[in-house]
Amino acid sequence: MKKFELTNDTKIVFGKKLFRIRALVSFGNVKKDELGGYVEKEENLSHDGNAWVYDNARVYGNARVCGNARVYDNARVYGNARVCGNAEVRGNARVYGNARVCGNARVCGNAEVRGNADYACVKGFGTEYRNTTFYRQTDGSIGVRCGCFSGTLDEFREQVKNTREGKIAKEYLMIADLMEYHFQKRGRSGR
Repeated sequence: MKKFELTNDTKIVFGKKLFRIRALVSFGNVKKDELGGYVEKEENLSHDGNAWVYDNARVYGNARVCGNARVYDNARVYGNARVCGNAEVRGNARVYGNARVCGNARVCGNAEVRGNADYACVKGFGTEYRNTTFYRQTDGSIGVRCGCFSGTLDEFREQVKNTREGKIAKEYLMIADLMEYHFQKRGRSGR
C-alpha cells in the first residue's frame, strides 16, 4: 500500500525536478494529507515503515530513506546515500555519495556526510545510555548530537565538564578524544 504521493508542487534543484510529497494515510507521527518535503521520485522514500521527509528537506538521485528514518528542515540526501533504521538527518546537513546513516544516528546542523567515515556513533554511555553521534561539518569541524545537546566537539567537552563528573565525565571526554583522533585528516601514507 502506498503511504504517500507526489504532488504538483515542484522545485528544481541542481537541474533535477523534485516533487513535494503528501501522506495518503496516517502513520507514525504523520497525519493523512500532511505535506512533506521534496523527492525526485517515489523510490527515494520507502512506502514501508514510518520513514518520512519533512519541511523543506530534499531527497534525490539514487538516495533512499527507509525504515523509520526521518529527514527534516533544509537537509539534503542525494547521490547513492541511504538513511535508514531510526536515523535522523536535520538542519542544513548533507548526506551524499555512498554514505549510510543508519541505526539511531542523529546527523544535524551543518553536517557533511559523504561516506561512512564522516560520522560515527557510540551507544551505552552517560546517565541515559543514549546514542551519541559525531559527524564532520561543512567547515571541517566535528559536530556532536547527544540527547538534547547539539554542538561542536569543543562545546561538547565544555558541556561534559560543566554537567558531569566521575566515571561518566571521564568516559565522555575519552570518547571526545577518540573522535577527534578518528576525524583527523590522513596523510599520504593513510595514517
